[in-house]
Amino acid sequence: MPRRPSKLALIFRGDPEILWAMNELHAPAPAGFGTACRQVARQPLYWLLVAMPAALAMEYSDVGGLWVFVVSALAIVPLAGLMGRATENLAETLGAGIGGLLNATFGNAAELIIALIALSKASGMEDPTPMFDLVKASITGSIIGNILLVLGLSILLGGLKHRRQTFNRTAAGMGATLLALAAVGLIFPTLYAELFAKQGGKTSEDLVSLSEEIAVILAVIYLLSLVFSLKTHSHLFSGHESELAGSGDHGGPEWSRRTSVAMLVAATAGVAWMSELLVGSVEHAAERLGMNNVFVGVIVVAVIGNAAEHSTAVLMAMKNKMDLAVHVAVGSGIQIALFVAPVLVFASLAMGHDPPLDLHFTLPETISVMLAVGILSMVSQDGESHWMEGVMLLGVYVIMALAFYHLPT
Repeated sequence: MPRRPSKLALIFRGDPEILWAMNELHAPAPAGFGTACRQVARQPLYWLLVAMPAALAMEYSDVGGLWVFVVSALAIVPLAGLMGRATENLAETLGAGIGGLLNATFGNAAELIIALIALSKASGMEDPTPMFDLVKASITGSIIGNILLVLGLSILLGGLKHRRQTFNRTAAGMGATLLALAAVGLIFPTLYAELFAKQGGKTSEDLVSLSEEIAVILAVIYLLSLVFSLKTHSHLFSGHESELAGSGDHGGPEWSRRTSVAMLVAATAGVAWMSELLVGSVEHAAERLGMNNVFVGVIVVAVIGNAAEHSTAVLMAMKNKMDLAVHVAVGSGIQIALFVAPVLVFASLAMGHDPPLDLHFTLPETISVMLAVGILSMVSQDGESHWMEGVMLLGVYVIMALAFYHLPT
C-alpha cells in the first residue's frame, strides 16, 4: 500500500521558496580548486582550452594572421564560459545585492575585454577609426545577437521540445523598454552626425560631448534598474528563481568562494591574453576572408564573446525554463547597451584618445538595433512562445548578417 504523504509535506508542496530552502539544506559542500579543475576537464566545452597554447605557438611562429584569429577566437569561448560560471558561484556565496553587481560587471566581461584591447591598440595608431569601428560594431552586434540569435535559438529549440512555453512578461517587457531606451541613446548621436556633418566647425566636439552626456545617463539608468530589479521590486522578477526552486537544480554554490575567485582571475587573464592576439590579427583575417570591419565586429566578434551565454540560454529553454533563457538573452543585451557601451566611452577618455570614442554608429547598425528591439517587444508582450517565433527571430538575424556582409569596405 503506498505511503500517504504527511500534512507537513502537503503544506510545503508547490512552495518554491520552501523547496529552495530545503534544497539548500541538502546541498553538497562547495568544491575546492582541484575538484573544480577535474569538473572542468570532464566537460567538452572546456576541451577548447587547448586552443590557448596553440594560438600562442602560432603567434610566435609567424603562421599567419588568419589562423591566429581563428584559434584565439576558439580559445575565448571556453574562457568566457569559465568566467560566467565563476561569477555565478561568487554571486551565490555573496548574496543577491553584491551578486547582481558582480553579474553586471562580469556578465559580458569577454566582450568588454576585447573592446578594451581594441581601444588600447587604437592609442598607438595614427588613425584609430578602424579600431573604433570594430568596437562600435561589437557593441551593436552583441545587442542584436542576444535579442535575435540567442533568444531565437532558445525559442526554436525549446519550442520543438515543448509545445507551449511561458515566461515572466513583466521582466521581459521591462527588458525590452530598457533596450528601447538604449536605442534612443544610439539614435541621437547618429542623427546629429548625419544632419550636421557638412557644417564642420565644432560638430565633432559637440558630438563627443553629446555622446559622453548620453553615456552618463545610460549608466545611471542601468544602476537604477539594478536597484529596481534586485531591491525595491524584486518580487516582479522572481520567475527564474521560482523555476530553479521547483526544478530542484539549485543546490547552493558549486565552488567555494576562494576557488571561484581563482577561476575568475585565471579566466580573465586568459581572455585578455587571447583578446590581444584576436585584435592584433583581426585586420589580416578580415582582408583574407574578404570581410569588412563592421561585419567582423557585428557578427564574428559578437558571436565569439557571447558563445557561452548562447549555450546556457538554449539549454535552459530545452529544459522548459524559459524565464531563465529570456533572462540570460535580454539581460545580456541590456548590460551591453547600458553598461558596457558607457564604460567604453569613459575608457577612451581615460586613454587620452583625440578624438575619443563616441556613440555615433553607422545607419545600418542603428536601424538594426531599433528593429531588433521592436521585434523583441512584439515577442515578449504575451508571455508565451512557440518554435515559429524562434524561426522568425533567426530569419531577421540572418537577413541583417547578410546586409552587413555586403556593406562596401
